Amino acid sequence: MKRIKGRMDESILVCVYYGPNGERLIRRGNKLADLLDCPLYVLTVDPIPYDEFDAEKSDYIERWKVLCDELDVEEFIVRDNEKRTSVKAIAEVVHNLNITQVVIGQTPQNRWEEITKGSFASSLQRVITFVDIHIVSIDRTLKGDEDTSTYEKGVRAFLQKDGEKYHLSFSRTKKNLYEGIFYKEIGTDFNNGVFKFINKDGKTCQVHVTDDKVTSVLKEEPNAKV
Repeated sequence: MKRIKGRMDESILVCVYYGPNGERLIRRGNKLADLLDCPLYVLTVDPIPYDEFDAEKSDYIERWKVLCDELDVEEFIVRDNEKRTSVKAIAEVVHNLNITQVVIGQTPQNRWEEITKGSFASSLQRVITFVDIHIVSIDRTLKGDEDTSTYEKGVRAFLQKDGEKYHLSFSRTKKNLYEGIFYKEIGTDFNNGVFKFINKDGKTCQVHVTDDKVTSVLKEEPNAKV
């Protein structure tokens, strides 16, 4: 059970995107929430549906979920398949949750970049008035770069059990125990990569696959839905 916060007239929203800076922003927001003794929320926005996230994005999501649980965050919000701009999606959450302070990260911009591309913080300030915005400076070298992903685009796949081991399958049959997305490593002729699926408790699980065989621990869930 989450601890009741002392101040309910203040609430903080941390906005994160994929990359190594997400954890830093969440921890910064948590320190601020502890000082004010108020609720903390974490939000990420993505135009892609959740089940089409690549392995790198999925990994960040899972790590953030674990961190939010550790820090007793009020709610971790994933706005996937979002067709609006990030600014509009954030503004809606701010309004619905009565957020009073927002924490975002922003890389250093030179004056020309700000004129031609605009500042994300400035765009946000124009749509969420009467809300304090905290900008945490992020070094350019720490920015996440999705182009460096080591996995191909995910494809639908299944897991079957063979004795005490599991192996990958791409055919829909009655033998399948789990249905999910397989992300193959780039540059390999074999089915090496990671397999992501949702267990019966609605939690995202991820296992490593080498040459069609699951090589990390997978606990079988009874009555798993395919």
